[in-house]
Amino acid sequence: MNDLSELFWQASLDEIKQGYLYQKQTDEFVCLICGKSFANGVIYPHQEQLYAARKYIAIHIAEQHHSTFEVLINLDKKLTGLTDHQKIILELFYQGHADNEIAKTLNTGSTSTIRNHRFSLREKQKQAKVFLAIMELLGEQIPKKQTFIDIPRSSKMVDDRFAITEEENKKILSTCFKQGLSGPLTLFPLKEKKRVAILRHLLTNFELGKTYTEKEVNSILQQFYPDYVLLRRYLIDYGFMDRTQDGSSYWVRN
Repeated sequence: MNDLSELFWQASLDEIKQGYLYQKQTDEFVCLICGKSFANGVIYPHQEQLYAARKYIAIHIAEQHHSTFEVLINLDKKLTGLTDHQKIILELFYQGHADNEIAKTLNTGSTSTIRNHRFSLREKQKQAKVFLAIMELLGEQIPKKQTFIDIPRSSKMVDDRFAITEEENKKILSTCFKQGLSGPLTLFPLKEKKRVAILRHLLTNFELGKTYTEKEVNSILQQFYPDYVLLRRYLIDYGFMDRTQDGSSYWVRN
């Protein structure tokens, strides 16, 4: 599985490790591997037992995908950065084999070689943490050129997709809001830059410093597009708005 969904890339590290996430807007648990969803509150039967959705999606992952580890380890090298040899060693580590057993399996003849592999993989883990921290800091350093559209400094997905000139912004909005900027939205495009332009425009319908209920947010967005849940989710995902953990309050991010 190398064609990962956008939902996978938006998931937290803990959610990726468990293989699923909870979507509050739909009240469902969604498998990050295949996209199958299980409604919260529904009881699912399995082998003469009944399970709540959270428990059942773990069973689904174990039965359909074996384990999240197996899925991740078998991703393409361009996604994992691991060689085939490293993948084999990691699988043996995951299965709990001792260094001398792994040495025999790989016919290396030396446990010290396996210990060296453990060390190099731990170093790779440290490098990955440092690189992640660097990229997050980079994301917080937003360009301040006046020729580009300003966006919230807290945005979670800041990169060159946000580099939109005023001219580009007007062209995108005129294409997507054919009846005028007051709506309706003709379509919600796939291209990131167009989405950003639309979301930024939608944000102008909310007051900075004001707190909104989910119902109020839905009411405003519904004027522009039937799938207001989609718009609300992207306003959060792209960092234009924030909300409380229970989803009871929403506000524009500074």
